Amino acid sequence: MGAGTELWLIRHGETEWSLSRKHTGRTDIGLTEHGRRRAEELRNYLVGEKFAAVLTSPLKRARETCEIAGFGDVAEVDNGLREWDYGIQEGRTTEEIRAETPGWSVWTHEISGGETLEQVGARADGVIDRALAVAGDGERVALFAHAHILRILAARWVELGAREGRLFVLGTGSVSVLGWEREARVIQAWNRGFEE
Repeated sequence: MGAGTELWLIRHGETEWSLSRKHTGRTDIGLTEHGRRRAEELRNYLVGEKFAAVLTSPLKRARETCEIAGFGDVAEVDNGLREWDYGIQEGRTTEEIRAETPGWSVWTHEISGGETLEQVGARADGVIDRALAVAGDGERVALFAHAHILRILAARWVELGAREGRLFVLGTGSVSVLGWEREARVIQAWNRGFEE
């Protein structure tokens, strides 16, 4: 089941915290005006696309992007798509954290009070399993979510460890496509943005 299934990864539009580069895990904030415009561009880009299922993070920024993009009425919330719980680093920038812990990275350091990288990887695996279970061969599933969970999900799709999500940059309001080349899982398109 799931042969030829495509996963369309759609990162939410800009928020005040993504703009200021703050780690935004469980904090439930909405889109900026620019983020809403980006979601409208997503709607224009995705018009006419057919999905066997549309799954969204329960967090407002992803749900709002999904709604503006035209899929709010068919989307199902999947808690596995929530962003990484950054614990005590929530709301802080990497630069702020490195002032206290030189060389700190979300990819290499323990997240005190939050989720481990392995826990986020396990959630990503669960989302992949669900997407493959709901889609027939050659069908598409849209996933509206956040940068780190989608980066980790992409790494797991191509059979890399969750830590290798660090290799995949992902802009706000972007679309990426995971698919197949014969029996191998591949990245077909990555971080497709939109012109202003």
